Amino acid sequence: MNRAIFRFYEELNDFLPADRRRREFACACPDGATVKHMIEALGVPHTEVELILLDGESVNFDRAILDGDRLAVYPMFERLDISPLLRVRACPLRVLRFVADAHLGGLAALLRMSGFDTLYENAFDDGEIAEISAHQGRIVLTRDRELLKRRIISHGCYLHARKPREQLAELFERLDLARSARPFSRCLRCNHPLRELPAEQARLRVPPKVAERHARFLSCDHCDQVFWQGSHWRSMRALLEPLLRADCS
Repeated sequence: MNRAIFRFYEELNDFLPADRRRREFACACPDGATVKHMIEALGVPHTEVELILLDGESVNFDRAILDGDRLAVYPMFERLDISPLLRVRACPLRVLRFVADAHLGGLAALLRMSGFDTLYENAFDDGEIAEISAHQGRIVLTRDRELLKRRIISHGCYLHARKPREQLAELFERLDLARSARPFSRCLRCNHPLRELPAEQARLRVPPKVAERHARFLSCDHCDQVFWQGSHWRSMRALLEPLLRADCS
């Protein structure tokens, strides 16, 4: 049995018991245990980790822990390029595509509203989500820590907030989403891109009063949904504006 010293930083501490947060602590490690094994045994999903320094040197998840090792474990660095230091995965994932678990339907709709490619089906089981993430390069969104511990998932986010609007704000802050957002460019129902629909064509597909009051329409070619800038659009815009302004502050 080996003994190593661990120190977790920033939001990774939220996964630890109170007496281990924001401080160094010693931990017994079975012979042959890897860095990934011990990080997850301590309660932190590997998908939340971006950088591991062992005695000051960057290492990957497969490195075996030896007696006396000192490990500093860091979350994602979204505003600082640390790619020359990374060892835990080939490179940071910056193509922002998501797959949300069955409990995050509200968040999935808000992400689509913000313009982010977000897969969601309430029938997805954990195995399907993991496979989709691995094969399509999608970030898993979940409140299930055990899902994020699956080996084939390389990128994921554990949502600390419980309500969809708070979850959206959390993601905007953690992943610096404001600069990548393209509001109202995706269908809230099916996730496909929207296109401009000429007003003369829209009049055949919307209620007469809507056609009289609005001049701009968007259409989804996949599910035939038509969108216009009504009261629902204005309320969604009001929700997004503070998040988008954060990128300019």
